[in-house]
Amino acid sequence: MRTGGQLIVDALEANGVDRLYCVPGESYLAVLDALHDSKIETIVCRQEGGAAMMADCYGRLAGKPGICFVTRGPGATNASAGVHIAAQDSIPMILFIGQIGRGIKEREAFQEVDYKAFYGSIAKWVVEIDDARRVPELVTRAFAVATSGRPGPVVISLPEDMLTDEVEAVAPLPYTPVETRPGEPEIEALCALLDKAERPFVILGGTRWTEEAVKEMCGALERWSLPVGCSFRRQALCDQLHSSYAGDVGIGVNPKLGAYIKGADLVVLVGCRFGEMPSSDYSLLKSPYPDQKLVHIYPDPEELGRVYRPTVAINATPSAFASAFAATAPRKTPVWANRTEELHQSFLEWSTPPATGPGKVLMGPIMAHLEKVLPEDVVICNGAGNFATWMHRYHHYRRFNTQAAPTSGSMGYGMPAGVAAKHLFPEREVIVWAGDGDFMMHGQEFATAVQYGLPVIVVILNNGIYGTIRMHQEREYPGRVSGTMLKNPDFAALARAYGGHGETVTETAEFAPAFERARASGIPAIIEVQLDPEAITPTRTLTDIREGR
Repeated sequence: MRTGGQLIVDALEANGVDRLYCVPGESYLAVLDALHDSKIETIVCRQEGGAAMMADCYGRLAGKPGICFVTRGPGATNASAGVHIAAQDSIPMILFIGQIGRGIKEREAFQEVDYKAFYGSIAKWVVEIDDARRVPELVTRAFAVATSGRPGPVVISLPEDMLTDEVEAVAPLPYTPVETRPGEPEIEALCALLDKAERPFVILGGTRWTEEAVKEMCGALERWSLPVGCSFRRQALCDQLHSSYAGDVGIGVNPKLGAYIKGADLVVLVGCRFGEMPSSDYSLLKSPYPDQKLVHIYPDPEELGRVYRPTVAINATPSAFASAFAATAPRKTPVWANRTEELHQSFLEWSTPPATGPGKVLMGPIMAHLEKVLPEDVVICNGAGNFATWMHRYHHYRRFNTQAAPTSGSMGYGMPAGVAAKHLFPEREVIVWAGDGDFMMHGQEFATAVQYGLPVIVVILNNGIYGTIRMHQEREYPGRVSGTMLKNPDFAALARAYGGHGETVTETAEFAPAFERARASGIPAIIEVQLDPEAITPTRTLTDIREGR
């Protein structure tokens, strides 16, 4: 005889879970009690949105579902921010929610929410377990759903009284991963199109990659001399100093790269959906009928033909496709080899930080310094905002699993992601790259880093505004500032109040020694970089945008 709570933990252990993220609640006390006797490490977070984002980051970097537990009502709705990220970013994740008792549903009981209705449009699957005997079945099914095809979040509602029921149930079995492989005809069709192409381009993106798959893919690209770009915030899928790398295909794409993609005669999308942001509002690749011939490789058949009508559709995971493509070779010397070299050189110029700018703190020299001192396996975690442009454009991602950033454009992601990344890779350096508005959304998870002794380094670019919105505001409504100004705390003092290390940078030359002191502290650290609001982008000031320059 096992309680429903014990059966939940049994099923997690059977499916290989070694850690989970939670904010405790009385609605799932029976699970917390069962965790007391398990080998699963429980990371206690400060807000449910942060806990869900940590689970997302774990799923993103580990390649298996991140697990999050929250309580009913406010806890569940707070967690929705992380679930939305996992959905749009195709990240495997399972959110467990404590629910009201089964006998009082439909009365608007305390903190009652219909989770199938609430999460139905963003989760891959939502289920409520009413019978404890079905826990082994439904939890293992959740792992299968979260990881198969296009990965995504699953939400499981757990009625409080179900968790205390004592029942006999079957022993849980682990889920079976599903790998979809390309057939020989599809690979031959791709090679035939490449043989006829003069201006091909490859775009890597999505999830379900492995380090070995990235290595195989990059080796094949070199053999074919194919130019390649990475989709928005998937830059760790190719060494950016690889001879074929042409740049990030995301927001603010290099104009030379954008022009080349528009003029390409063949585009090969590997693993990515290539949505609104990376496609520059579907202008690089027109929807539904691209100007270019399109080969689309994706693990979920429902996505093939959904947004773009491909010339060749290949239903395969990125890993399986990379393995198959690695076995191919061009039948003749590629005619595009010189263009590949030109695109790579253009990327190197595009990603060279500027030496000048407005204000006493110049981000160009700071980025140049970080490029010199950061190890190749550093993990960069960031949320959303104009501040992220500095890292996306000027940092060269060299290895797999070194980037944790939401393609959904969600603010507040960096700090919780940094906690999860450092916990997953304690031997690697982890940098949280944040804006002031961005950090304040989930900055309290800095306390979680302190609690678990995770020495992340948080760099906050503080310009006292919601920068991205202000930029758009100045462009659309010049000089009419409304709702975008911020009054911030002393971030260095905040770090010290939490038990961490704090630094404040007011001039460019102060950054390098501040960064080294933060490293040497051996504890979680915040470096506040006080940035002039005029430095809104690497190439244009707020005044430039306001005046239409």
